[in-house]
Parts: sequence; C-alpha cells; structure tokens
Amino acid sequence: MFKHFVNLQWKSFFRSSNFGKGLALKIIVGFFAVYMMVSFTVLGIGLYFILQKTYPDTDPMLIVSGYLLYWVLFELFFRYFMQKLPVMDIKPLLLYPITKSKITHYILARSGLSGYNFLALFIAVPFSVVLLSQGYPALQVMGWLFAIVCIILTINYTNFIINKSDTVLWLLGTLILALYGLEYFNVFPVKEVVGQWFFNLYRHPILVLAPLLLAIGTYAVNYNFLIKKLYLDASLKKKSVKVETSDLTWTKRFGDIAPFLQLDLKLIWRNKRTKMQVFISLAMVFYGLFFYNMDSYGETSTIYLFVGIFMTGIFLSNFGQFIPAWDSEYYGMMMSQNIPLRKYLESKAGLISVSIAVMFLLSIPYVYFGWKALALNFACALYNLGVNVPVILFFGSFNKKRIDLTKSAVGNMQGTSATQFLVILPLMVLPSVLYFTLKTFVSFEVALITLSALGIMGFAFRKNLLDKITEAYRKRKYTMIAGFKEQNG
Repeated sequence: MFKHFVNLQWKSFFRSSNFGKGLALKIIVGFFAVYMMVSFTVLGIGLYFILQKTYPDTDPMLIVSGYLLYWVLFELFFRYFMQKLPVMDIKPLLLYPITKSKITHYILARSGLSGYNFLALFIAVPFSVVLLSQGYPALQVMGWLFAIVCIILTINYTNFIINKSDTVLWLLGTLILALYGLEYFNVFPVKEVVGQWFFNLYRHPILVLAPLLLAIGTYAVNYNFLIKKLYLDASLKKKSVKVETSDLTWTKRFGDIAPFLQLDLKLIWRNKRTKMQVFISLAMVFYGLFFYNMDSYGETSTIYLFVGIFMTGIFLSNFGQFIPAWDSEYYGMMMSQNIPLRKYLESKAGLISVSIAVMFLLSIPYVYFGWKALALNFACALYNLGVNVPVILFFGSFNKKRIDLTKSAVGNMQGTSATQFLVILPLMVLPSVLYFTLKTFVSFEVALITLSALGIMGFAFRKNLLDKITEAYRKRKYTMIAGFKEQNG
C-alpha cells in the first residue's frame, strides 16, 4: 500500500499543470539542495579536526554535545516557517477499502523522510565516520548517531504539534536569546551543563532509549490527531473561526495614510512569509557580533559600514523589495478604486522608516565596542532613511510577479525577479564604495558626514522624490496589474 501511495504522489507531481511552468525554479532549488548537502558533508568530515585544533584539551564530542541544545531550539524555530505536514488528496481514497490507519501512517512516514530531516544527517553521519576512524568505540558512536536520528524525528513531529501556535514561536525565540545571554555574559554555563546531558548519550548507549521514546511519543500524538480528521464529511461541517482583532486606532494619528498602515500591519501579522521578515529583522540586530568580536578588522573598516547598512535596513531590504507585490492579490482592485497612489506609497515609506528607527535603537548597545561603532550605525540609519527608502520604492515599480501569501515562507521564490538582485547595487554596494573612497583618501569623519548629509538631503527632498516615484508607478500601473493576475508568475 505504501508503494501505491508513493506511485500516486509521483504521478501527481509530474502530471501537475504547474510542473512545466515551475521546472526552472525546481532545477535551481535542486542545485541549491545539492550545494547544501555537499557543504554539510564537508563540514561533517572536517568538524572533528577543526574542533581538535581549536580546543586541543577537550574531546570534540563534548564540544559538539554542548551545542546540541541550541541546534534543537533553532531547528524548531526555523521549521515553524519552513516545514509543513505533507498532504495528499485523501478524500478520494476514503471511498475505497483503504483503512484510515494506513493513510495516516503513510502521511507521517513521508514526513519522516522530509529533506529537512536529512540535512542534519549530512553532518552527523560523516562526523560519526571520522570518529570511528579515530578509534572511538563503535557501539558508543553508533548509539550516539541513532540518538541523533531519534532527536531529528522528535523535532520533525513536534513541529507539527506546535506549528500553529505563535505563542510557542515567541517562547522559542525568547528561550534562545535567554540561553545565549546567560552564556555570553557568563551568568550560567549552558553549554557545559546541558552538553553533559547530550554527552551521556555517547558515553552510555542505553540512554538512547530516551530520545527513542520521545520520537515514538510525538509520532503517536500526531497519529491520534490526524486519524480523527480523516472523515469525508469533515469538510461539510461549517468551520468556526475565532477572530482575533487588534486595536490599531493609534494609527489614525498618521492622517490619510492610516488605512494603508493598518492594512500593512494586518498583512504582516497574519501571514507567515511577512511575519518571518519581522523575526529575521529582529534577529539580525545580533549580526554585528560576528564582526565586532574579530580583531582582524580595524575600527573603521568598510565591513562595519556594510554591517550597519544591513542591520538598520534589513526590513527595508526584505520587505521593501517586494513592494507592491505583497498586495498583488488585490492590487487590481485597489487601483480601480479612488485610492491616492501617493498616499499608498507614503504609508510604505513610513512603515519602513519606523523599522529603520527601531533597528537603530536596538543597535545602540554596540557602543560597547566604541563610539565609532555607534557613529557608523547612526550614519547608516540616516542613509537608509533618506536614500535607500526612495530607492527601494522606485525599484518596486518594476515588480510585476505575484506573491501568494498562503504559500510556504522559506524556499518560496514567488515575486523574485532580476529587480531583487539589481537593487542590491544602490542599497549596499554604492554606500560601501563611497565610504571606502572617502575614508581612504580623506578621513573617517568626512566619510560619515557625507553619508549622513546624503541621508538628510534625501529625507528633506522626500516629497519631490515621492512625486517622481508615484509617476513611475502610474506609468507601469497596467503592466503591474497584468503581471499580478498571472497565477504562476
């Protein structure tokens, strides 16, 4: 029966009307998947030797064990956006003498074979092979590898239990930050304490029964949930939806753009892909730590300018590059109404400007690394406000690819075109080149003053710039509407 189900899914994949249209994208994703697998395999092979060289007095297995808790939490956090329960058209199957138990087991077994589950194994398996080649006991290594497989399956099935809960997502994010903070500020040795628990899975193979029982338990919970839903008349019952409203009356103080701001805020919070942009933006405030902790860069290195532009403008880049494609499902309707296009664009500019201000405020603690770090981030925020906001809105006038917000958040290339790659040049490359030139041939202070002045000038002339941008949107209005109507564009 499992073979028959697999055959049906295979035919469904190749006979889909969208197969030919999305073939190029599937090939690109396939190449990216191969690249990830090769990279993870190389990392798995070299991990033992890297850790041995970096920590010569500590067992590499103990170091790896110390990071396993963070790996579990990060997996759960990102799978919330990335992974969905694999589904098949089960209603026709319920008309035939196929037990619901077999259908449910197939769905869950197929989810266990998800590509997300294999990514970690492309590190764990080569790492285990290297351990065996270095004389580690085979029984203990194989027991540890089996425990990793069970943990991966537990993560997989746990994700389907918590996937609909935003509360759990916030708790996971808070827990990750809290544990990292405890470790970073030497309050509590998280890796040392928790690492011993995971290290015991290697030292005492009998303990692999714990992750095995967890995997079986989460599988059973999903099985009981799904089997109760397999009824033909399940769709006949009217679905009762609990509507949660948010008090957005505070947006009225922004005048004519308030209705557009409310729509944007609702769109961001109610869809996974847009919501993920917010979480990524907030997480990127820690991006600078990867560079400021390195002594190889000077205090005024161009890399810090790039980091500042990236941190304070991450939402501008991630969300702004798809304006107005986020509204593609009803963009034609909006353009047929008596809605001022200028106000629509002003609301987008206002929302992005607020995000830049918030990200700058969150980056203020980087003053710990010196006043020059704070000055750089401030200049970058001003440049983003005055120059990059109009730039991103202008490039938005070339967007004509539809975005379906009901689709998966990660790995979703909808709305992507050459525009998204070209916009990187004025957003990131141009200010970096300008800063490097002035810093090298004049001074660091002049470079910062120039970037800040450009930002202030852009902000001062925003009214005129928005007039030009609005005209660009009007000229391409019908091209954009036609593009957004294409379901598979």
